[in-house]
Amino acid sequence: MASTKPAIPQNDNVAHALAGAGGGILSMVLTYPLITLSTRAQVESKRAETAFLAAVRQIVAREGVAGLYAGLDSAVFGISVTNFVYYYWYEWTRGSFEAAATRTGRASKKLTTIEAMIAGAIAGSATVILTNPIWVVNTRMTTRKGQLEEEQEKAGADTAIVEKKKPTTIGTLMALLRDEGPQALFRGVVPALVLVINPILQYTLFEQMKNAYERRRKHNVTPTVAFFLGAIGKLFATSITYPYITVKSQMHVADDGQKREGMTQAIRRVIKEEGYAGLYKGIGPKVTQSVLTAAFLFAFKDVLYEQTIKLRGSVARKAIKA
Repeated sequence: MASTKPAIPQNDNVAHALAGAGGGILSMVLTYPLITLSTRAQVESKRAETAFLAAVRQIVAREGVAGLYAGLDSAVFGISVTNFVYYYWYEWTRGSFEAAATRTGRASKKLTTIEAMIAGAIAGSATVILTNPIWVVNTRMTTRKGQLEEEQEKAGADTAIVEKKKPTTIGTLMALLRDEGPQALFRGVVPALVLVINPILQYTLFEQMKNAYERRRKHNVTPTVAFFLGAIGKLFATSITYPYITVKSQMHVADDGQKREGMTQAIRRVIKEEGYAGLYKGIGPKVTQSVLTAAFLFAFKDVLYEQTIKLRGSVARKAIKA
């Protein structure tokens, strides 16, 4: 039997942004160990050859379970800001297209494929520029702890020394600014802008599959359906754009000798040193993480959006009564 659930309004940018941020936080926390594994594989060639379960055991043996969550605080902050900015601009652009469709009398107010791609490009570019510094710090934290443990193993140092040197978000940020200057916060911004194609592909495919589902079934997608549609969209997008993800991670942790290296040079260097396979280091955990994160996000977002609208309405009614 078709659901009679009313359509979710699409004109509240802030509510969508808050729902996207909340969904991003929940999905990030659930999948973060996979981010740690893929990021370390991307920047540390030795670990690129380590099998998935062996890599987990290796990190846990050296750093404890907490090692799988290195940099989680900056990642949660980063994903909340990233998703808030992305969904705000995406919904703002969507609203502009829908208003234009109404003015021109177009029968369907749903975004066309081109409109969805433009909305994704605008939202993605704004997000990259505003949040790149957060992800530079997060990548440094995710990889630095493993590097410290490696240094200890080589030098036979006491674990207490490593414990003292464990990085914090603020400490990593201040060290980065002190040692390399503010420009270091924008390393990898070019491949990150290229990677705007990732959410464009992801959201365009998701929107088109969602529209097709709703036309066929005559009701809104459920969280379960959104979970699988989000997974398919992210699998497609990440598989295509992964080499740029690898290069971006390497540029985030580049030292002073590498900081002038551009995106094309970085790709050529990786191919020269490690072959084409080097561009796909850590793709297993990354694709798994990306697909699960997107799936959870799409499953959570509409539910969180509805709850945000209800909560705001409840607060407004109480304020009027008061």
